[in-house]
Amino acid sequence: LLHEERRKSEEDVQEKIEHRDGKVEEVLTDGRRIITFRDGTKKEISADKRMTVVSFFNGDVKKIMPDQRVIYYYADAQTTHTAYPNGLEVLKFPNNQIEKHHPDGTQEIIFPDHTVKRLYSGGLEETFFPDGTVVKVEKNGDKIMVFSNGQKEIHTAQFKRREYPDGTVKTVYSNGRQETKYASGRVRIKDEEGNVILHKK
Repeated sequence: LLHEERRKSEEDVQEKIEHRDGKVEEVLTDGRRIITFRDGTKKEISADKRMTVVSFFNGDVKKIMPDQRVIYYYADAQTTHTAYPNGLEVLKFPNNQIEKHHPDGTQEIIFPDHTVKRLYSGGLEETFFPDGTVVKVEKNGDKIMVFSNGQKEIHTAQFKRREYPDGTVKTVYSNGRQETKYASGRVRIKDEEGNVILHKK
């Protein structure tokens, strides 16, 4: 198909200009311009001059679209980089991973398994898993996990805490002490060795 297209466009050449530096410029009857450089790079400009496609000798392709998007395909990496006029940049990798770099510094990574990770410029990191689990990591390293079953887990430098939908809260402190508070008001505390030191009903 490309070969036929090329042959058709060669037949439709209205004007051919050969420059001293070795580049060849062709003006086609439909108004398009094709400039071929000595290294094999080709630049095609649409008749209305609103779209440009550059096909590089190494297989890379750069498209400048009428809406000012710039789409660059890296042949070796099989990766597409799209830059939007508003500053958004989107990378698509061959494994279907997508990365979005927003103008405000936020980054979003969409993994092939549909897990989504957002990195905010302030240091917050959020990950949304396909099963409904959400993990937030604060700049200071504190981690909050909200599971699809309604349980919530909080990890800080001082403790790890799990909150259950029935109101039960289990906390393990960094020194090993454990504390369980039940919805009924009952409290059980164990020391570092696992000995019950308080059991309030």
